[in-house]
Amino acid sequence: MKNQYVSHVIDLTDQDKNIIYNMTVKEAREKIKSGDIHAVREIDGHFAIVSVEGKTVRMARSIGRPLRYFIAKQAAGPSLIIAERIDTIYEYLKKEGLVNQFHPTYTRMVPAHYITKIELLGCPDPNPVYDRYFRPKRNNYTGNDLAEIGEIYIGALYQEIRKWLQFWAKSGPVGVSFSAGIDSGSIFLLTYHALRELGESPSRLKAFTLSVNGEGKDLEQARKFMDTLNLGLFLEAIIIEPSALDWKSTIRIVEDYKPLDIQAATMNQALLAGIRTRYPDWKYLIDGDGGDENLKDYPIEENPELTIRSVFNNLMLYQEGWGVESIKHSLTYTGGLSRAYTRTCAPAEKLGFEAFSPYTLPNVIEIAEGIPFIEITGWSHQKLYKLKGEIVSQGVKAITGMEMPVFSKRRFQHGVASKDIIEAHFPEHEREYRREFQALYE
Repeated sequence: MKNQYVSHVIDLTDQDKNIIYNMTVKEAREKIKSGDIHAVREIDGHFAIVSVEGKTVRMARSIGRPLRYFIAKQAAGPSLIIAERIDTIYEYLKKEGLVNQFHPTYTRMVPAHYITKIELLGCPDPNPVYDRYFRPKRNNYTGNDLAEIGEIYIGALYQEIRKWLQFWAKSGPVGVSFSAGIDSGSIFLLTYHALRELGESPSRLKAFTLSVNGEGKDLEQARKFMDTLNLGLFLEAIIIEPSALDWKSTIRIVEDYKPLDIQAATMNQALLAGIRTRYPDWKYLIDGDGGDENLKDYPIEENPELTIRSVFNNLMLYQEGWGVESIKHSLTYTGGLSRAYTRTCAPAEKLGFEAFSPYTLPNVIEIAEGIPFIEITGWSHQKLYKLKGEIVSQGVKAITGMEMPVFSKRRFQHGVASKDIIEAHFPEHEREYRREFQALYE
């Protein structure tokens, strides 16, 4: 017994951030502790939860909640530190005099939609074991009736918005990060409709649109969207100076270095800072992050690693990346939106908001993965790129009765500022972003 290792688990996560509708966090933790993938799938909401049973630690999360861990070695045995952020782990190790063991790339991200099991056995501890708890059935719907598919898909999205308003954001104003694109447009109209159906005043709702120097196409698009539906009173522009764009600060907040994500997160941070300045007590935000991933609406031609076959033939490629068993899977970051969602949640948390995207929830992703993309598009890129607008707009009409304007897709950063401003305020190459991130812990 005197030679037996002692293991410690330090859980630094904030369990109050879990949004679970059908059970308590304690009950959800018991389901994760069981290791039963079917039981974990029953957890309805978004969450990041840790369970400990002896030397066995199990962790599970949905896309909307990041979860990281780090194993520190001591003579008495390993310590597993679990937190939502890299810098939280770093600060804990500094306090405990263990910071000499730290490097940001030694931290690990729990991949969304898996139970991650770790056995704290001593030195060395074995690799984690991943067991998928969410495996939506692909091609679950047949035929190309986009109106029917849209009603099912947007119907699931609408139910998640209603639950959030009924059981979580029960009072106070609700802000929509609003570019008037398909995703944010659908979120706004469905939230507006849900408030009315629930007997609440739509005056709780406001759509915030960012513009840098009064430029960018999003603000013009947002005004056109709202005027078309006679809802212009809900729109509020947040106009900032280019000097407010601080990508280095964003890297510290997001703890990543992917250029497109840092650019988008920088714009998101600027938008939220503008809202916070005007409304010091605002709490709830809802957005459309994840809508592109669900309906595979990214220009394949811009990524030399992708083909339309890889997009269609890999389960949840845009949500999860290449998968935990692949060579290109990042242990430090995981992949897809499972990695990139910090561009949304980290700036919001930094500025004191509670951000929520119903598009990231398994109940919604499950419907999206069931769409027969190959049958509908016949492997055509152009048909794929048109598909999201057709499905979402028809679904919104079926649920709300409103004709949603559909505009061409743009990335967030490209819609709020001119090309000149983007080029002047962001580095061109990824190595500069990566160097800035690495300098945080030198």
